[in-house]
Amino acid sequence: MSKLKYIDLFAGAGGLSEGFIREGFHPVAHVEMSKEACNTLKTRLAFHYLSQNKKQKTYFSYLQNEISREELWKIVPGKIIDSVINDEISGRTIENIFGLIDEKLDSNKVDLIIGGPPCQAYSLVGRSRDPNRMEGDKRNFLFRYYAKFLIRYKPKYFVFENVLGLLTAGNKKYLHEMILLFESIGYSVAEPTVLNAEEYGVLQKRRRVIIIGHRGKRKFDFPKLNKVDNNWQVKKDLFFDLPKLKPGEELSVTKYTKPINDYLKQTETRNGVDFVTQHITRQHNERDLEIYSIAIDKWLHEKKRFKYDELPKRLQTHSNIKAFLDRYKVVDPTGHSHTVVAHIAKDGHYYIYPDPKQVRSISVREAARIQSFPDDYFFEGGRTEAFKQIGNAVPPLMALRIAASLKYLLQSD
Repeated sequence: MSKLKYIDLFAGAGGLSEGFIREGFHPVAHVEMSKEACNTLKTRLAFHYLSQNKKQKTYFSYLQNEISREELWKIVPGKIIDSVINDEISGRTIENIFGLIDEKLDSNKVDLIIGGPPCQAYSLVGRSRDPNRMEGDKRNFLFRYYAKFLIRYKPKYFVFENVLGLLTAGNKKYLHEMILLFESIGYSVAEPTVLNAEEYGVLQKRRRVIIIGHRGKRKFDFPKLNKVDNNWQVKKDLFFDLPKLKPGEELSVTKYTKPINDYLKQTETRNGVDFVTQHITRQHNERDLEIYSIAIDKWLHEKKRFKYDELPKRLQTHSNIKAFLDRYKVVDPTGHSHTVVAHIAKDGHYYIYPDPKQVRSISVREAARIQSFPDDYFFEGGRTEAFKQIGNAVPPLMALRIAASLKYLLQSD
């Protein structure tokens, strides 16, 4: 049986795509406007190619800075690297993107289109920060371009992912228009469903809206996804084997401090090699470190999060003590993390490491693990860009369950 083919739109760093590749799908193309995220996608495609050809050592040489990125990419067939299309999806660019994808198709068959437009226009936080409530934001209507890809390539199914705010944005007008548009071009759309990443092995309280459409008029229900028991804990099961860090410390390549455990093995977070990359955290000033210490102490001893207006006056620098009082937040060590978002790229206040002996914000690798990225996943572009890519991503473990359900539907049709 030939591999099931898909196109990933608004691909980001490839969290959604990673789940589909692990389920045996073949990516025809990834389309993404961020150059750094595109570089991450190319490096990840290089990993998959080399793994399939039993040449993982070459990839690990890159992770250990023994060969350059350009040398790594040259080892991989050009058509794989070139399948990552670095462009914004817009009326100006869409025909050119179609042409580039057409060149990569050895037939007109595309089984699936996946992806979700940038979420700021639908997110509750985005709306609260914008004086116009994002009403005039062009990102509200990127789903119309998504539909143009459905019209051109006619996949049997599509998977559209976005934030919870999509369900209410614009008094539900965007969601209604979206579904009507998909139906008008020949797709039956299952009831939009909220998935909780925790139910699929991710140690994070993260919920996302998933819309799945099937080509044709046959009505169908949202597919059932296999859930897993998830009693694992962030500090004991997810962070336990990573070296201790000081604020600002960068362990670009480092050894694990403890043997693999059941969680890291079952989820394939650790891949059998004896090193890990991008265990890097940001520098903090003395004031922030003192606040972090207060936050850690209150969480560990009282299971409470302090409010900004509870800080000693000498530590308060913001005059606004009535809004956004939860500026500082400790990751829950004995449960699951709160949602990782792209704002982690700007500061670490909302993601404080839960240990008084390591007063700092979490590292790039720790954030990646919270999002369920495997340790061999490398994020290009430096620390800040890596945090941004991780915060915007779909957790690969959740994507894996979605992919398994779509694989079953496609093979059953």
